[in-house]
Amino acid sequence: MKNILIVGSSGMVGGIVLRQCLQANEVEKVTAIVRRPLGMKHPKLVEVIHKDYMDYSAIEAHFKNQNVAQFCIGAYTGQVPDDEFKKITFDFVQVFADLFKTQNPDGTFCLLSGQGADQSEKSRVAFARYKGMAENYLMAKEFGQFYSFRPGYIYPVEKREEPNLMYRVSRSLYPVLKRIFPSAAITSETLGKAMCKAGLHGTFQTILENEDIKKV
Repeated sequence: MKNILIVGSSGMVGGIVLRQCLQANEVEKVTAIVRRPLGMKHPKLVEVIHKDYMDYSAIEAHFKNQNVAQFCIGAYTGQVPDDEFKKITFDFVQVFADLFKTQNPDGTFCLLSGQGADQSEKSRVAFARYKGMAENYLMAKEFGQFYSFRPGYIYPVEKREEPNLMYRVSRSLYPVLKRIFPSAAITSETLGKAMCKAGLHGTFQTILENEDIKKV
């Protein structure tokens, strides 16, 4: 039986990861760190309300005796200023990973990254550069297992208000996109299920692009 620690479970992908982990027979407990109540109850769920993702000292005890970390926090490009975008995309990962590694040296870490993540850290695209920085940092931590998921366009299975025009257009074009360029898009459900499965059972490689994720 495994214990799962998840952050970002109120998001589109994180919510699916959370539900999949709660349904898994091999999971004993899921600890979800959230800023606001999720509004759900489950015998396996431990909900921890915490505001500061740059300092977990007040809830450090909840990081102990965890087998898998699922890091699902993210921000859309252009949604916040660059310094805040870097903080969310890299700094949050760094602080969370440091404490998880200290408490669980052989734990498994799953990161919601993104297509185009640049491990050279030289890309002019902030998203690619910061995601590459996060991947490099986590690989250097030498977790028991580390998996980085690099989805392209994520089609939301559940209805939601799209964050910008690009996503509204992408959603409307998804039926065409998945036929013409099947490797360019993935559903939120497929991604969430793959992250949960990889965390529990491992998978065949560290960096998973869209087609790899679908195989999981």
